Amino acid sequence: MSTKLAKPALSLVLVTLTSPMILAQSGEDLPKRAIERRAIEAVIWGMPAVNYELMLHEMLTKTDGKVNQIIYWSRPLDWKNQTLTPNPDAVYFMAFFNTKDAGPMVLEIPPAESGSLAANIDDVWQMPLEDAGPEGADTGKGGKYLILPPGYKEKPPGGYIVLPSDTYGGFALLRSNLVSHSDADVAKSVAYGKRVKLYPLSQAASPPETKFTDAIGVIFDSTIPYDVRFFRSLDRIVQSEPWLERDRAMIDQLRSLGIEKGKPFSPDENATDILNAAALEAKASLEQRYDQGLPPFWPGSRWGAPAYPEVIEAAQSGYANPDKYPVDLRGLTYTYGFIGIKRLGTAQTYLMAIKDKEGHAFDGGKTYRLRVPANAPVKQYWSATVYDRATHALVRDMSRASRASNSTEVQKNADGSVDIYFGPTAPAGKESNWVPTKPDGQFEVLFRLYGPQKPLFDRTWKLPEIEEVK
Repeated sequence: MSTKLAKPALSLVLVTLTSPMILAQSGEDLPKRAIERRAIEAVIWGMPAVNYELMLHEMLTKTDGKVNQIIYWSRPLDWKNQTLTPNPDAVYFMAFFNTKDAGPMVLEIPPAESGSLAANIDDVWQMPLEDAGPEGADTGKGGKYLILPPGYKEKPPGGYIVLPSDTYGGFALLRSNLVSHSDADVAKSVAYGKRVKLYPLSQAASPPETKFTDAIGVIFDSTIPYDVRFFRSLDRIVQSEPWLERDRAMIDQLRSLGIEKGKPFSPDENATDILNAAALEAKASLEQRYDQGLPPFWPGSRWGAPAYPEVIEAAQSGYANPDKYPVDLRGLTYTYGFIGIKRLGTAQTYLMAIKDKEGHAFDGGKTYRLRVPANAPVKQYWSATVYDRATHALVRDMSRASRASNSTEVQKNADGSVDIYFGPTAPAGKESNWVPTKPDGQFEVLFRLYGPQKPLFDRTWKLPEIEEVK
């Protein structure tokens, strides 16, 4: 903008801001407006920790599972698992750990012999501490991962993969891979996952038996609540975890919202109304940014990488760059997914589509087709999963959520390609290749590649756009 244009614009702003009416209104509204602004920023900043805490809270209140134990789903996930963009083509195990009272915790991963894991270990802020399994630090040989509390000073014993953490809490997501969806293969996947162990280092000489709790059938809902419940969850994080140096600027910001370490969070009716409104405004801002699209994986493609490069770099380095802190993009990322991955692109790669070939949002009342080309570059399997655009969770009350190459009933075309259909009803003769959608809502599609190979990354293999079938 030229100087000639800038001066009149600045003058107009100054005149507007100094008018007696505006000043009078501002004097009355400033405290409220300050709280609203700070609450909006708190939602964006706190998103990854609240995302984690919501899952922890569901485990503690909806299941018999406890911290320093493992919950699992004894069958591939259905819609009752309302976590953000979960994988319904693997068997899920989740280990929520806390070193505050128990001290260092050991997560023991079995060798990849009768099965394999795609596993990630994160702190409360979902910063990846390490990956485990064939593409993790143990390279499939199995290993003992030792998670240390913040400020741990003792020398760890030998024979462990040592993971210093700056939070007491954290969790591991362990996906036990499926060869197929047959009952026998699911049983094998469950049995292999149950070989994982979790116990305190203090009991390593004679580890107690790890307790596993089956969460199948539980309405496990950790979708993001954009109201005062978000701040209640954030308060639980503040009360239980140490402040990180990079986040100390938020101490006063949160105190102005009534969230302060060592004090109860009890907003009155007026404060609750302000926090509810601020959470909704934060949601609108995040959704607007999401609708602009994710970084395209191929030039001009509707398929985007759901992990932003700035967020990946920051998380994988432990936020080592003192001149970068991608809070906004991090907040956006954890509105539609969970878990941080240390070596993204090794065990799995993700592609997200939120619009069709023509640039229109997916309508659950219409039918669409995705043609997956032959020779998909995967060592294990690919899958296409539908999620509710409004919540980023599996669409409720649907008979299934995905189709995958490890589903034996999926039909191939003569050239080896596969047509996957998304819509309220299956096209004639295509039931085995169909994923149902709800006519009264929008949806999004996540394409997973497990064991991705070189043709994907050098872009010689390309996934076509999803097209409406008219």
